[in-house]
Amino acid sequence: MIPGLSTTPAGYLLVLAIVVPVIGMILSFVAGGRHAERIALAVMPVGLGLALAIALEVWRQAGPLVYVVGAWTPPLGIALRADGFSAVMLVTTALVIAAAGTAGRNPFATPPVVVEARAPLAFWTLLQGLWAGLAVVFLGGDLFNLYVALEMLTFAAVPLVCLEGSARTLQAALRYLMFALLGSVLYLLGAALLYGVSGTLDIVLLAERLPATPEAGPVVAVAAALMTAGLLAKTALFPLHLWLPPAHANAPAPASAVLSALVVKASFFLVVRLWFGVLPGLPGETAMAVVGALGSSAVLIAGVVALCQVRLKLLIAYSTLAQLGYLFLMFPLAAGAHSWSDDAWTAGVVQALSHALAKAGMFLAAGLVAEAIGHDRLGELRGLGRVMPMTALALGLGGLSLMGLPPSGGFVAKWLLLQASVQSGQWIYAAVVLAGGLLAGGYVFRIVAPALAGENLAVRASIARPREAIALALAAAAVLLGFAPSGLSTLLLIGRAAP
Repeated sequence: MIPGLSTTPAGYLLVLAIVVPVIGMILSFVAGGRHAERIALAVMPVGLGLALAIALEVWRQAGPLVYVVGAWTPPLGIALRADGFSAVMLVTTALVIAAAGTAGRNPFATPPVVVEARAPLAFWTLLQGLWAGLAVVFLGGDLFNLYVALEMLTFAAVPLVCLEGSARTLQAALRYLMFALLGSVLYLLGAALLYGVSGTLDIVLLAERLPATPEAGPVVAVAAALMTAGLLAKTALFPLHLWLPPAHANAPAPASAVLSALVVKASFFLVVRLWFGVLPGLPGETAMAVVGALGSSAVLIAGVVALCQVRLKLLIAYSTLAQLGYLFLMFPLAAGAHSWSDDAWTAGVVQALSHALAKAGMFLAAGLVAEAIGHDRLGELRGLGRVMPMTALALGLGGLSLMGLPPSGGFVAKWLLLQASVQSGQWIYAAVVLAGGLLAGGYVFRIVAPALAGENLAVRASIARPREAIALALAAAAVLLGFAPSGLSTLLLIGRAAP
């Protein structure tokens, strides 16, 4: 038992954050037809309000929110927890889901000539299922229930990839499924080993019990390696990235936005929970260095590959691989109680937020480009800014954050990473950040340069301005994140544990 653990004031909000999208998903599936879309769109503002309320309560209480399910404290029961990291990820999730849902109204509207269509019903139902899975990941405190949430995410995300039903999308979805299942098996094996040596799967109890059983050190090390490898496969960190580019590039634009912005962040979030929450006493200098090396490789190699792409969506997909690499630079820099550790932690979280907003906006914009002109070939986008100025601006602003130019959120994240690298004497990571920024500038230039050309581009289908505005709003939010008050850093550090 965890002595003194009880539900905090406003802890019920954590349950609602999970239950609301679950209820919406069930109602959408049961009602079907056009009702599925209406229910999903009605649930989205409610979910956003709950996420904002949770963030406000975490800030107001200056501590994590807790809800003990059924009043049974761990290890007999389950506790939901929301710290600063959880709170901002819930808000980001609600924003991106709402934007993707609004953007999906046109491509996934039920045709007027039928009562119900397969793709629209699947999209609206799976989108809410994915939202519920993300909420459990960000709030769960039990390793097995987090495994269940990961599986829920997988079986909601994979069908979203192949909604089109073509052979290409089915192949991409199956590859995604194989990597996701491999990651799940490795994660579950590691969790089973931890349960065997500690008798619990609760994160807080594990952090207390594992240091008290030094004789279990080899088993804990193997469990940590298995779980980390499984989660890295789900995150698509290089070299376990082969599933991501075809899956994200071939999925419908609203699905690509959610997959790139949120789904890969869920497994990253759990890697952070594992190393900074479950295993704070495990000597992990070598492991942190390996993760940092993999992150550096992703930044550099994926950045070079992105430069070579000829399709807009594939370029954006490979840039996702590169930007994910920055997230893992926080591990060697934030480890331990040092003057630079908090900066590195904040950098990793801000990078996750800014990338989610920028990449969601860019994928939605890329989908509009393909719909308007019939393709997304970079060599044939000359004059895009003339015919679709808001879409071109969304791509440019999103790219601004990816490059890490001021005043964007990407700049704040990369500047903090540079500071932590210099202060810690780990100059290699500073070089990686700078080189990655140059590579990002190169592939963003390949998007912006033809878009700003003065030629006339033939448009096959007109795009409503509000649809362009959604992509632009997300990209602008990634830039405006750079103007966030200093209190955001305080919020992000609430509940943070350091190994």
